[in-house]
Amino acid sequence: MSLVSHLFPKLSLLPHISLLCNGHRHRLGLVRRHSTTLIHRRPPATIFSPPSPLVGHSRHGRRRVSMDSASPEVSASVDSVAEGLKNQNLNSDDRGGLGSGVEHGARKKLEELNWDNSFVRELPGDPRTDVIPRQVLHACYSNVLPSVEVESPQLVAWSESVADLLDLDLQEFERPDFPLLFSGASPLVGVSPYAQCYGGHQFGMWAGQLGDGRAITLGEILNSRSERWELQLKGAGKTPYSRFADGLAVLRSSIREFLCSEAMHSLGIPTTRALCLLTTGTFVTRDMFYDGNQKEEPGAIVCRVAQSFLRFGSFQIHASRGKDDYKIVRALADYAIRHHFPHFENMSSSQSLSFSTGDEDSSVVDLTSNKYAAWAVEVAERTASLIASWQGVGFTHGVLNTDNMSILGLTIDYGPFGFLDAFDPSYTPNTTDLPGRRYCFANQPDVGLWNISQFASTLSAAELINDKEANYAMERYGDKFMDNYQTIMTKKIGLPKYNKQLISKLLNNMAVDKVDYTNFFRSLSNIKADPSTPEEELLVPLKAVLLDMGKERKEAWVSWVKIYIAELAASGISDEERKASMDAINPKYILRNYLCQTAIDAAEQGDFGEVRRLLKIMERPFDEQPGMEKYARLPPAWAYRPGVCMLSCSS
Repeated sequence: MSLVSHLFPKLSLLPHISLLCNGHRHRLGLVRRHSTTLIHRRPPATIFSPPSPLVGHSRHGRRRVSMDSASPEVSASVDSVAEGLKNQNLNSDDRGGLGSGVEHGARKKLEELNWDNSFVRELPGDPRTDVIPRQVLHACYSNVLPSVEVESPQLVAWSESVADLLDLDLQEFERPDFPLLFSGASPLVGVSPYAQCYGGHQFGMWAGQLGDGRAITLGEILNSRSERWELQLKGAGKTPYSRFADGLAVLRSSIREFLCSEAMHSLGIPTTRALCLLTTGTFVTRDMFYDGNQKEEPGAIVCRVAQSFLRFGSFQIHASRGKDDYKIVRALADYAIRHHFPHFENMSSSQSLSFSTGDEDSSVVDLTSNKYAAWAVEVAERTASLIASWQGVGFTHGVLNTDNMSILGLTIDYGPFGFLDAFDPSYTPNTTDLPGRRYCFANQPDVGLWNISQFASTLSAAELINDKEANYAMERYGDKFMDNYQTIMTKKIGLPKYNKQLISKLLNNMAVDKVDYTNFFRSLSNIKADPSTPEEELLVPLKAVLLDMGKERKEAWVSWVKIYIAELAASGISDEERKASMDAINPKYILRNYLCQTAIDAAEQGDFGEVRRLLKIMERPFDEQPGMEKYARLPPAWAYRPGVCMLSCSS
């Protein structure tokens, strides 16, 4: 049984799901504890066959909500020890990582930013400097300069919080040459631009070399807290990885990426960020639906920011090219660990990160003996946590290819994404995905596991981890996802412990009646824990979200609300306290596709006010924001046309 089956047990699964995760569903449990060593029960598996997702166990030092409504319990696992190791390194690592919490120094001008450029300094590069489309062998990147043509580029919007990450003085956005500098038309002092080489699986099929076809990294900035931030211009021109494309980006897709990067951050979901968005003043030819109807669209560039843009595909491409390039996989792994997972450089046997893989052969995975295995486990757990967060807010990425999977567990590459409006587990925002719906909302947890299996297989092929360590990383993905998802859903309905039957019934009711995902959970906090509420009044707090229902469906909802109120009453939590906690996890404002389109339509006519207004609203998604209520409304009828609710991968 797949993770989808657990989340939506009454929904029929799409045909490809059985290909992603087949076999019998096993339940993991903590069966024995010896001082700091844990023994887990798990089924036999191999990374070379489709993995079976597994139900989670507890995490050390953290409260866990069990699947069977048991009380939260405390237990041990690898992620807590890794967290401790991270904290040990925060003050000692001055080369990046997570930062030391040091107070900001003085705000800096662009010329004063501290560029480091470790990626090009420490990893093998392409000896050629041309941008002719080609296979780039034995290299992690190609040096390339931005080449986009600009005519009076204009700054559309910028993120003050991202400027804060970089210690950048906000007055720098007012510089007349700022649009020239961040379009690449004028060079920034201290940068060393390059395009990254990577490959990937696209829709489950190996696609070979892909790479940064229209993204050019300027370099890395070290801020006053010793954090490392990579800046990248998306839409800045051709690279050796552009294939038959022009390396450019259009305004509509750039607005979507800029706004959603910042909106996801404000929702508390790990993501790449966006410093600024600008127009180039030139036009780009695009065929939005691949139907032969090309048109001219305004060109644009987004400056994306992340601690790293390394992807699963960054490692896959080199492993795919055979033994001669395995050393590059190792070099990339060493680089990633050194700069972004430094806690694994200092592991010792005293941490006792040893885990049994089963009772039959009593073999043990000792993560302290292999930093690559410990790293793979953390990548798996970060990915699981990320996708659980997506499910919690109803976000569908749309293109979960392995080249779009960050090793840091960030949401990366905002193409045809979409937040759920009417709840439909089979929703995909990607027109290219329609035939099989591989990347639909309900499938994201299983696809995440499939992608982790490809990443683990890559590390195994390069002889950085063995099969047992690879299997354990996948096991931890299943554990972590279920733990986080259960915790999120429990908080969303305001209960102190997980209730599988109650949540499953709720999601199925929502799917049957196509209830708006965001507005329903926001309204749910208005229900009072009063079992004496007359039956005819039970649905009053939900009347704005339960629309156009017949008698039978009303009875189904009344039945659910009765059980829910009984659970609320038994919890002993006051209505006021519960509402505050629920409203803190259930956003009122999300970046619905129709809101993006409204801003795009205005921007294409030269009015950027709506882009800036949406940015400000999405910075406070959990607040009521009086006067902004229209941004929480259901989509209008026009929002369901192609190009608004669904998009292609074209940009």
